[in-house]
Amino acid sequence: MIGSTIYRIAQTESTNNYAATQLLTNSLPDGAVIITDSQIDGRGQGLAKWESEPGENLTFSIVLYPNFMEVGNQFELSKVISLGVFDFLSAFTTDVSIKWPNDIYIGNGKVAGILIENSIRVNKISSSIIGIGLNINQQFFRGDAPNPVSLGQITQETYDLDELLAQLCEKIDFRYRQLAENQILKIDTDYAAILYRRDLWAHYSDDNGNFEGRILGVDQIGRLQIETRFGEINRYQFKEVTFK
Repeated sequence: MIGSTIYRIAQTESTNNYAATQLLTNSLPDGAVIITDSQIDGRGQGLAKWESEPGENLTFSIVLYPNFMEVGNQFELSKVISLGVFDFLSAFTTDVSIKWPNDIYIGNGKVAGILIENSIRVNKISSSIIGIGLNINQQFFRGDAPNPVSLGQITQETYDLDELLAQLCEKIDFRYRQLAENQILKIDTDYAAILYRRDLWAHYSDDNGNFEGRILGVDQIGRLQIETRFGEINRYQFKEVTFK
């Protein structure tokens, strides 16, 4: 079960980096969690950084060995991790959604980011390091991210981080078991239903400029599908379209 083994580190640059270094020389248990109170150089997608006040939030990585998964289906892993975080947050508040590909939103604020780094062997995913930054008790954000929000800001509550970590791991484990049991239709349907801005006309931009469109879902390889006002359906890889 995810979270059965927990490694606690007082401070590290990045839990994903720490996990990757450990895997070079050690065999970490499947489902192991590496968590830190102070992540000083947390990474997001691309060059993005993750801001987190020490001791206020959940910043951790999960190590998995999903060798039942072919490389072409790796976006399904992103879906189940996102759904696990969604399920967890939905127990505390409403208006939770997944902003493609795997940012978690409450309303129009980003409450969590996910970074998945896979190792491939013979067209299978031999190991996966899943970094999660989830804003829990932090009240003030000093970085230049445009729309951070914490669960505590939304609910006006202060939470025990250890209790929440256990609950979150349970939710992610449930979704991961769906993947291991090949419940792909269930995963795909649930993910598509809670996409941020799904079926809402909004403004975007791509290499051709600004346009108005509505999100329909994602295709089999995880590309975002957006319908334009002209009835065209465009498909985008990560970083190929910007939400306005």
